[in-house]
Amino acid sequence: MNENGSLVPLDPILVNRPNYRSTAAVVNLELERTDTYFYLRAYWHILVKRRWTVLTVAIVLTTLAGIVSFRMQPVYEATARLAVEAETSEIQSFEDLYHITTTDAFLQTQVNILQSDNLAWQTIEKTGLGENAEFGSVAQPGEAGHDPNVEQNRLLRAFRGHLRVELMHNSHMIQVTFESTDPKLAARVANALVSNYTEYSFHTKYDATRQASGWMEQQLDELKAKVEKSQQALVDYERQNAIVNLSDKQNVVEQRLADLSKDLTNAQTDRLQKQALDEQVRANESRVALLAQSELLEKLEEKAAELKTQYADAQEQYGPNFPKLVRLHDQVIEIQSLVEKERARVVGRIRHDYEVALAREQLLGAAVATEKLEVGKLSQLLIQHNLLQREFETNQQLYDKLLQRLKDATALAGLRATNIHAVDRALVPSVPVRPKKLLNLGIALLAGTLVGITLAFVEEGLDNSIDNAEDVERLIGSPTLAIVPSASLSRSSSVWPKNRRRRRMTHDGAVALAVLNQPSSAFTESYRALRTAILLSTAPRPPQALLVTSPQPNEGKTCTTMNLAMALAQRGGRVLIIDGDLRKPGVARHLGLDNGVGLSSLLTGAHSVEQALRKCELVPNLWVLPAGPTPPNPAELLSSPTMEEVMRGLRLHFDHLVVDSPPLLVVTDATLLSTLVDGVILVVESGATVRGALVRAQRVLESAGGKILGAVLNKVDLGLDGHYYYGSRYGRYHHSYYGNGNGNGNGSNGHGKSSEL
Repeated sequence: MNENGSLVPLDPILVNRPNYRSTAAVVNLELERTDTYFYLRAYWHILVKRRWTVLTVAIVLTTLAGIVSFRMQPVYEATARLAVEAETSEIQSFEDLYHITTTDAFLQTQVNILQSDNLAWQTIEKTGLGENAEFGSVAQPGEAGHDPNVEQNRLLRAFRGHLRVELMHNSHMIQVTFESTDPKLAARVANALVSNYTEYSFHTKYDATRQASGWMEQQLDELKAKVEKSQQALVDYERQNAIVNLSDKQNVVEQRLADLSKDLTNAQTDRLQKQALDEQVRANESRVALLAQSELLEKLEEKAAELKTQYADAQEQYGPNFPKLVRLHDQVIEIQSLVEKERARVVGRIRHDYEVALAREQLLGAAVATEKLEVGKLSQLLIQHNLLQREFETNQQLYDKLLQRLKDATALAGLRATNIHAVDRALVPSVPVRPKKLLNLGIALLAGTLVGITLAFVEEGLDNSIDNAEDVERLIGSPTLAIVPSASLSRSSSVWPKNRRRRRMTHDGAVALAVLNQPSSAFTESYRALRTAILLSTAPRPPQALLVTSPQPNEGKTCTTMNLAMALAQRGGRVLIIDGDLRKPGVARHLGLDNGVGLSSLLTGAHSVEQALRKCELVPNLWVLPAGPTPPNPAELLSSPTMEEVMRGLRLHFDHLVVDSPPLLVVTDATLLSTLVDGVILVVESGATVRGALVRAQRVLESAGGKILGAVLNKVDLGLDGHYYYGSRYGRYHHSYYGNGNGNGNGSNGHGKSSEL
């Protein structure tokens, strides 16, 4: 467009551009394959990205632990230690003192005694715990507070809850620990329990010793009377029968009588056994086979039982007249007959054996009776004499043993020292055992950090948004042309929505003109990198008409369109910004231009191209085609032949056409415009655009025939996702190189041509 307002056509310029996309993709792929610590850095980036989640959870848990710890009442522990040795009540000699062993069962028994209700109640009464505020009498829900049994049980439960008795490992030491909010009370109760246990052990041994001594003295008196009586009976019997000495020669007859008596005894035993067998057989003849141990009868009974079982099974399966059933019935009757015959035979044999044994017994009884008549008075006197003498000797032996036992117990009573020794008395504790504030805070901090890290990974796993350039390239297979850092919105102190909207509009306007207002910032350099990537994206010449769109609203496509156009204009060529968003235009508003005449009025024929174009005074070589008034049918206008003619005509007069469009997945306007340009640039907001939306946008563009040059990852936090180098070192380098303070930011060599190409 010349000075009089008419459009001037461009001379065609062919520039051969190498394509670096495939080489860069291969290099990145090889670097990723050879990167050993890729996953470790990926985990670290996740933690850095979700650092506020980790810090929040850790701080909250640590704060809660601190509040609980500092509000908790201090608890003190007092500990007493006992040494428990084995009992010495079973000592029989002095050597036994050196062979005393203490079993684990004995030590565990002492631990259980220390925890018994009896000692606990004695300690409660001795220390007055029932009147203490910590153990005060408070009626429990559903209990009668005045019931003594209920109150006693409550105090015992509370006492056991504060008591801990432990058997120290590999020793005879028992440790008694009592905890309380009062340190003096804790020491007093622990010492009182140890004292009660010592007294209980002493009294138990003393009472057992007294009871055993009294029993032995009583038994000794009774045995003494029996010895005297049996001795007097033996002397009187010898005097009455004139017994002085019985010679061994007189024992011949007695020996014969003894032999006959032995035979008679054996006969009686045999007769009794056979009589018992006969009676058992007669009482229960069904057990004859078992009692008489008759193998034949047992086999016959087993065979009969087997046939009966078969008969019963066949009877359930077949009818009563079935041949097999009849045959089995006959076999059962036959075998039962054999069983009865064999049983009768066995019973008869047993009866015969019994009668023979009875006859033998009678014969031997008669022989013994005859022999007794021969020995007569001598045998009678000898038997009675032996009985009296045996009784005397037995009583004498029992008396001597019991007397010796009583003397030993009396002599060794002084050797029975106590087996319980108080090693350490419980001292009043000066430092509480709970709460351990620093430990609780440390544990809470560690637990909070672990929980926060877990939640961070969970959030990352549930996050379906795009975070880095690798995600974009993996999803759509196109390169990431530029990474635009986030220009954070200053937080407004006002809470009114109207003020917040005004603040955001001001912020969007500043971002849209960032290339002009901040020429030395990394934010501006990202758009210069985008310009370079676009110019090198196609061969043999760079794309002339570009469409900037995004899958969803508010992802920065308008700001990207304006900054890209300004960067292209600073290179020296003529650039036109076309606001193709006829529904919600924003280019004219950011540049401060009138939107009354624009693309919509041009497509409807209300105005010409010269009337609709606007020269941007901020940047040389930059023109703007506003959206114009909002039409009722934007899609129809953009898909009309007039739009194609307009685009063909504008290509003849401008080096680059940068078209802003509505969101791709919201309306079809961007899809229609993608067929009229050389390439499409997708703007993706980091952390906001979901993967599914980006993939869907790619498929829509490919279905419509649009060519995707690449994507712009917008609003990236340079402190995350591996962008440290770009955000710090490269930004400082660019500032030192371009920061001349002139504000032009064109990077030219003074002849209107870019020095970067």
